[in-house]
Amino acid sequence: MRNKGSNITPESFRDSLGTVQEDGKRNWIYPKKVSGKFYRWRSYLSWVLLAILFIGPFIKIDGRPYMLFNIFERKFIIFGAAFWPQDTHILIFLLLIFFIFIILFTAVFGRVFCGWACPQTLFMEMVFRKIEYLIEGDASQQRKLNAMPWNSEKLWKKGLKMSVFLLISLLISHTVMAYLIGIDQVVEIVSQPPSAHISGFIGLMAFTGIFLFVFSWFREQACIVVCPYGRLQGVLLDANSINVTYDHVRGEPRGMIRKNKVEELPKGDCIDCTLCVQVCPTGIDIRNGVQMECVNCTACIDVCDEVMEKVDRPKGLIRYASDNSVLKQTQKLVTTRVKVYTLLLVILTGVFITLLATRDDLSATVTKFRGMTYQERDTGEISNLYEVSFINKTFKDQLIELRPEDPTYKIEVVGDQNWTLESQSKFDGRFFLVKEQEDVKTNQDKVVLLLLQNGEIIDKIKTTFIAPIR
Repeated sequence: MRNKGSNITPESFRDSLGTVQEDGKRNWIYPKKVSGKFYRWRSYLSWVLLAILFIGPFIKIDGRPYMLFNIFERKFIIFGAAFWPQDTHILIFLLLIFFIFIILFTAVFGRVFCGWACPQTLFMEMVFRKIEYLIEGDASQQRKLNAMPWNSEKLWKKGLKMSVFLLISLLISHTVMAYLIGIDQVVEIVSQPPSAHISGFIGLMAFTGIFLFVFSWFREQACIVVCPYGRLQGVLLDANSINVTYDHVRGEPRGMIRKNKVEELPKGDCIDCTLCVQVCPTGIDIRNGVQMECVNCTACIDVCDEVMEKVDRPKGLIRYASDNSVLKQTQKLVTTRVKVYTLLLVILTGVFITLLATRDDLSATVTKFRGMTYQERDTGEISNLYEVSFINKTFKDQLIELRPEDPTYKIEVVGDQNWTLESQSKFDGRFFLVKEQEDVKTNQDKVVLLLLQNGEIIDKIKTTFIAPIR
């Protein structure tokens, strides 16, 4: 609910943010407690999603994490499948699929993701807000507590709240870090002194500070100011998109209604109690229409349904609906735009599956050694020096071998003759490609090298061999 010091009126709601006063100061939001059908279902879903989030780092397949987003080493494991920088094109398609799905979902169902599944909303409304209600009380009690001078009661409640917030922020930061570097590395960092893993310790403290700042002070500003999703609504939504909507046809004109009493003048069902504004976590009035700040959290639906029941009016004055369903009493979900998005999503998904199914689990890159052409040996042989990079994307050790397809060539490995790649590893090596001078027919020959994995040919690599002609 807006503070009394704010002069924002319903007519000027689009000219400024509900969380900013005319003098530019923060207009702190104190949303009232809410209950109802949608809030219960959101709570149930939040338990499931939060359980998945915190259990995720512990899920392993054959000793490897099920999900890992190691941006530091540029190594990702998604649903048990490993992706390396060489798989960037596949990850790009995965991101495109994600974005197109979000666009399609928003075009049909609005910002339902924000209210039901967004991590910001889940933690803010289903974790931190509930703890705040438990310690400081409902909106009026919180407002009263913040206005009172610093005494023992205020110190105790504020200190207890921030201590609990800090503990939860620590838990979230460790979970996020586990998705980035793996749960084993996080356990190692936690179990040893900070000096042993100074970078990891700093990362954990930084994440903890960010989460504590966002959920204790920044709050709804993350959705209003930082997140671009609300601003995208202007191009993603149309008259057929389903949103949390106030039925102005049925609700206007507003006025007090007394149960079982005939009114002299016709009135709409909205009694102008403003409870829909008081429970809104972003401080907006849903009766003003679709707004950027609305995260579709359904709090206004639940509280309005309770009021309608008390004044003996049908529920659903505020509900999930489209503009057309309110104005024209018609609803069309499958529009031309939705069909185009769906077709594009199907095509991208098909390409992604094809790329994923045809990608190589083991790859090799051969390049000539920089700054060198050929070497003439006393034995009458010509040699060229090459560099090779192997990447093993599998989770098993692999025995690798390079063999010339042309038997007039032979390979001499520099260093260890046994190329064994450990699971999820990269190996760089060098080798000489050698040919008898008498077999040289051209000064630049095309050579095909056979890549063998555990004795089986899996790929052919082309390179060039330079030699003088006698």
